[in-house]
Amino acid sequence: MRTLPIGLVTMAAVALCVIVMGAVIVVVTRNGPAAAGPLVWPLTIALLLNLAVILEGRRRHRELARRLRHQLDSTEGARRLSIKDPLTGFLNRRALVEEGAAMIQDAAQRRLAVAMLMIDLDRFKTINDLHGHAVGDSLLARVAAEISSELPPLSLAARVGGDEFGCIFAFNPADPQTVQRIAERLVSRLACPIDLGDTSIHVSASIGIARSDQERASIETLIRAADIAMYAAKEAGRNRFSWFDPEMARALHARNELESALRAAIPAGQIVPHFDPQIDLATGQLLGFEVLARWQHPLQGQISPDRFIPIAERTGMIADLSKSVMRQAFHAARDWDSALTLSINVSAVQLRDAWLPQKIIKLLLETGFPAHRLEIEITERALLENLALAQSIIGSLKNQGIRVALDDFGTGYSSLGHLRALPFDRIKIDRSFVQAIAADPDSAALVGAVASIGASLNLPVTAEGIEDLAAETRMRALGCARGQGYLYGRPTDAANTRRLLAERRLLSAGTVAAPAERRLAS
Repeated sequence: MRTLPIGLVTMAAVALCVIVMGAVIVVVTRNGPAAAGPLVWPLTIALLLNLAVILEGRRRHRELARRLRHQLDSTEGARRLSIKDPLTGFLNRRALVEEGAAMIQDAAQRRLAVAMLMIDLDRFKTINDLHGHAVGDSLLARVAAEISSELPPLSLAARVGGDEFGCIFAFNPADPQTVQRIAERLVSRLACPIDLGDTSIHVSASIGIARSDQERASIETLIRAADIAMYAAKEAGRNRFSWFDPEMARALHARNELESALRAAIPAGQIVPHFDPQIDLATGQLLGFEVLARWQHPLQGQISPDRFIPIAERTGMIADLSKSVMRQAFHAARDWDSALTLSINVSAVQLRDAWLPQKIIKLLLETGFPAHRLEIEITERALLENLALAQSIIGSLKNQGIRVALDDFGTGYSSLGHLRALPFDRIKIDRSFVQAIAADPDSAALVGAVASIGASLNLPVTAEGIEDLAAETRMRALGCARGQGYLYGRPTDAANTRRLLAERRLLSAGTVAAPAERRLAS
């Protein structure tokens, strides 16, 4: 029967039953009941055949129902997969947009507002690099659980990026403190160590908040506003939350314009080196210069490094910018007095590149600038991300004859262990301590302590930010070997620096000028 269409079998069974029953009725009518005996078996067969058809039909019905349920379950499963993040169980971005739009509309009808929170983990990439992606995934799942525990009922939560989460919920617009308390609890909770069994991870989060009653637009606009506020929280120091303000959007637009201009400025050679004098505090001799990047924009004029350096670091342009400035500085200083040195700062971003020493050596060979006249300055913050890589890079630089200085010492990142573990040639004290020394006894004590540490480790100390003779005298008395600051002149471009050196007869390569000739007029 399985090989025959069920409809054909049914029709045949019904036809047989009708024919036999009709024959029985005719025979009985004409000849009486006794005459129907020969038709009993055909009638029985017809009835059994009908019963079989009914049973087969029921079986087929159950099979079709089972297949339909399976298809519906599969469709529902596919729908769930299409809207859910498999790692955290949260919605994905598309589902957040769809369901969030409905929530905003429903809240508006009930005279409520909707809060959008964008949550981004701080330095998650570093955790992934140090512990591996498996630990990173476990951390994301735990973070999602922590977020869920702090959200009010009927909230929507989504994973919208690698380590970025979006949460949306309704609240009374007259009581925004409700939203703020939730954000505060999230920041506090995510700052606590998270135990993952074999390891405990310290992580924090930056949160941006936007509200629908103030940003009257689409769900996408609300997400973007919260995203902008989240980045503002990161720039303010991370591990905090920030409400969206329209000024943030204007500032972001300005940064984007500056980023586009910077991309064009680097290859165009608009970022040029300026040279900041470094003086021997004991003799007053000019020892060398720190190279500083300066941007003379054709329309905006001088743009502060505080504005464009962070953009270059964040966008990955810092390597090209540094390479361009180094090349120009090496070319400019090739025929200076052979005793004059150049100090160049490399950022924490550059120190992630294991090939950094080779790139610097290549520049030195291409420009003909001697390695022993170069000093690379590394900030304390750069040591935090990967001490082993920093140690390897510093060792490679030292092997090529390049000196290495620890910059901004005293800002609280490094330790004496770093000074022992890394072969530095010099310590530079942060200018904030030098400039505060007259009014702050603690700054004076710190500078003196650093100078003593430098002396005990045979590391000369450079004091930045010397602006008057009193500060110079104090730095000399505390044991600092070098001074740098406005007292000795403002940083100048290559042409003006060259004129300065020509006046002091310090352009003859290979000739060391007499001490009296090398004094830099204040």
